[in-house]
Amino acid sequence: MPTFEKTPSRLLVILAFASLYIIWGSTYLFILYAIETIPPFITVGTRFVCASLLLLAWSLLRGEKLPPLRDTGMIGLGGVLMLFVGNGAVTWSEQFVPSGLAAVIVATVPLWFVLLDKREWRYHFSNRWIIIGLLTGFAGVVLLFSGKGAAASTASHPWLPYLVLVAGTIGWATGSLYSKYKPVKASTTMKASIQMMAGGILAYVVSIFSGEPGHFHLSAVSWSSIGALLYLTLAGSVIAYMAYIWLLSTRPAAVVGTYAYVNPVVAVFLGWLFVGETITGKQVLALIVVLAGVLLVNFAKDTKTIKT
Repeated sequence: MPTFEKTPSRLLVILAFASLYIIWGSTYLFILYAIETIPPFITVGTRFVCASLLLLAWSLLRGEKLPPLRDTGMIGLGGVLMLFVGNGAVTWSEQFVPSGLAAVIVATVPLWFVLLDKREWRYHFSNRWIIIGLLTGFAGVVLLFSGKGAAASTASHPWLPYLVLVAGTIGWATGSLYSKYKPVKASTTMKASIQMMAGGILAYVVSIFSGEPGHFHLSAVSWSSIGALLYLTLAGSVIAYMAYIWLLSTRPAAVVGTYAYVNPVVAVFLGWLFVGETITGKQVLALIVVLAGVLLVNFAKDTKTIKT
């Protein structure tokens, strides 16, 4: 059963969760705008390298030192799993998958947390409200995903983007758990900076080998793509990601991962409002079920932990 050394203020926890729920929910739409004129892996690399440099500069100005090389490598591996595998999968797949449906698939992250977080199995599977909440949220995802509207637009491999998204959710959950449990001596800001730099550099490497630079011209980049990239960098990568890393140190990973249940609510609504993605009565019902699931999981209390 998990215990945490510090008890952060309730308001700070609420604000951190709000940034995950709202800001990360909106990033699916902004990714769509960014990749309109910027190739996906260049988008990922630029977003995270720029955010990393901002956080690194802030850390150094505060007098922090870079962690030892071994710790830097361990931190970077978590960033590769979360940011390159996880976010890279989303960014690449949104070339073919509606932003709302991409968010729905990412909503399976809390399920992977429960299945992969062996240290917390006793906690997860002894708390009936977490189990009920996860099952409820996943049922909403299944309802939202069911039907004829789930086919991607790739001609030769129509389900490839969905498989990539599933792999991305597994990578994100694995990297999050790795980051949570590997003991390294570095501040939250420094760890986030190293993770983003590692994920961003690898994205640039993949971009080069996939031939993106040969088809990319700065003169063709639209202002909407530039604005979206700035939003993804500052709001999505700096503010929300910092909140995510901090919450991992104060709350169970499965509870932190419930942001993935609320993100589809925001993503589907914004996709419908701004780019005309279809939203049906069944999708609205499914989103209500998803929200019920996240409320059950997020507010579930472990009475024994409270007593300690």
